[in-house]
Amino acid sequence: MFKLFNLTLQLNRFPIKNAQVEFNKIISLSEKEHQLFIENKKEEIVCFHLQNNTFYQELVGSTIYRNWEDLPVLTKKNLQKPLQQRLSARFLINKVFVNKTSGSSGDPFIFAKDKYAHAMTWASIIYRFGWYGIDFNSSYQARFYGIPLDFIGNAKERLKDFLSNRYRLTIFDLSDEFLEKFLQKFRNKKFDYINGYTSSIVLFAKFLQSKNIVLATICPTLKVCMVTSEMLFEDDKILLEKQFGIPIVNEYGASELDLIAFQNTNGEWQVNSETLFVEILDDDDKVLPYGKEGRIVITSLFNKAHPFIRYDIGDIGILDEKSTLKKPILKQLIGRTNDVAILPSGKKSPGLTFYYVTKSIIEDDGNVKEFIIKQTKTDTFEIDYVSELELTSLQIKKIEDAISLYLEPNLKFNFTRKSFLERSNRGKLKQFKSML
Repeated sequence: MFKLFNLTLQLNRFPIKNAQVEFNKIISLSEKEHQLFIENKKEEIVCFHLQNNTFYQELVGSTIYRNWEDLPVLTKKNLQKPLQQRLSARFLINKVFVNKTSGSSGDPFIFAKDKYAHAMTWASIIYRFGWYGIDFNSSYQARFYGIPLDFIGNAKERLKDFLSNRYRLTIFDLSDEFLEKFLQKFRNKKFDYINGYTSSIVLFAKFLQSKNIVLATICPTLKVCMVTSEMLFEDDKILLEKQFGIPIVNEYGASELDLIAFQNTNGEWQVNSETLFVEILDDDDKVLPYGKEGRIVITSLFNKAHPFIRYDIGDIGILDEKSTLKKPILKQLIGRTNDVAILPSGKKSPGLTFYYVTKSIIEDDGNVKEFIIKQTKTDTFEIDYVSELELTSLQIKKIEDAISLYLEPNLKFNFTRKSFLERSNRGKLKQFKSML
């Protein structure tokens, strides 16, 4: 069978074949062998960045690796400086994979992965989706995601969709009128699986419930639904299972890292221990035992272009007591929820829509450090932000234009520059909140 998806990765110089060979070797290791693998990779990645990355040398304050527990915890604030200052020696911006975080935690930044590290990420994703009979080269995806609305950005994403064998159901408008159009796509296309933002997929399930429709009865080719980027609550999962008539799989990931945890066929939230090393730390940066709640801190074992070593992702979680180093199980993830904005026209738009809006204010100079958006009335929003320089009238106009494009015109926005933003009692900064 012709493997278009794999070929696309190879043409973009992501060595997927080599990555899959190494990934398969890792998953075949015994528990004892895996422990040795983790220790070796931890030391290897730290020593590499201490020798080749000025940013990480300055953070650690040394070029010599002595003890894992003494390494500093890397925060998103540390990373809010131009990418060029954070790249390792011998890695050029135009020769690595560069992307932006969603800013869902309110702390956006630009990051890089070297080509091999990104290929290992795809090897991990391909392996886990394969648990449910999904093959990226042949399975047809119904994709509940946003999309850039400018001509070039839109064309690029549509091309990616074609090469990845997926059909994008754009989630900027989730009114009943558009959800009816989504439903027609499922009647007419032979989708194998659903993948996308939790809140958007839940809204679609509620729409199906109002019409007393089970999705699998009108699209019998559907096998599974993977939800991502936002918390999936148990009652929502029950609703999805009922209205879709297929298994619902919970995914937890971060664009700057990899899939972090993915629900296996036994219903366990299995942590990725092949390309990542996950720790749970207390407020004093001490490692907590399995079963204890704390900060999720993650090390990318393969990314040499940019250090993500003991990186605090901003979430709180618990590793199950039955976890092992080879097979950690995420017992609970706390946080990562997004509200839905209800606009004057009746249009509903998920909080993650603001990912596409905030791209307008995320610049590589790191000026905007943090932001939160609150909906105070159906037509009124407050944007509080922390920055080195106040946003100019031109920048504000650019943001307002983007909001009109992605949401709808005639919305009112009040911009307030602050020295700091209030956080939850767990230290979480929620990017979007509806006060309605």
